[in-house]
Amino acid sequence: MIMAAGLGTRMRPLTERKPKPLVEVAGKTLLDHVLDKARDAGISKVVVNVHYLPEQVEAHLAKQAADLEVTISDERDLLMETGGGLVKAQGLIAAEPFYCLNSDAIWTEAIGHHGLKRLAQAWDGDRMDGLLLIVPRQNAYQHPGNGDFSLDDDNRLVRRGQRDSAPYVYTGNQLISHRLLRDAPKGPFSTNILWDRAIAEGRLFGLVHEGDWFDIGSPQAIAPTEAALAVHG
Repeated sequence: MIMAAGLGTRMRPLTERKPKPLVEVAGKTLLDHVLDKARDAGISKVVVNVHYLPEQVEAHLAKQAADLEVTISDERDLLMETGGGLVKAQGLIAAEPFYCLNSDAIWTEAIGHHGLKRLAQAWDGDRMDGLLLIVPRQNAYQHPGNGDFSLDDDNRLVRRGQRDSAPYVYTGNQLISHRLLRDAPKGPFSTNILWDRAIAEGRLFGLVHEGDWFDIGSPQAIAPTEAALAVHG
């Protein structure tokens, strides 16, 4: 699943007439950046949720090549937030486990390392309800936060909590089981609720990304990201 329903308020004025997933960085929309990563991982079916200016996202997705089957999860009437969006789309997702990818970041890969493929390789359904791709804070560019998680000795995720900082930032990419969504709240809610339960049960893990990650949260993030991508090649 690709999350593409947000309002993009921090990206204004670029999102006054265009949804954030269709903002271009380095000559390609944010949505196309993540779709290309999905293709590289061998993904052939995606569910994309829509809410803000949904017709533009749908029209863009209709132009995708035949190698990608796209289904829309329609949130026109009510924005479901991250957790609610997953629950609403769950019936459209047959895979177990399945990827959930945000459409508001760009990442590069170290040679020989593919983040999404590495998530699949590291997945252990007997132990995990979720496996989040995280990146060291020093490799999270244009990101204003002080880190989200640390890892214990078994690679389980630990919240930053009351600490001033944490060493890792969530990239917006995760591999999750449908088990994570069991007994979920009704209506809009944050995936954090499901993560907190999985953390308490010892079933939420992290995998450290090998490469750089760029948070495209504002118009000011675009130019430095493009410059860095030009160097990366």
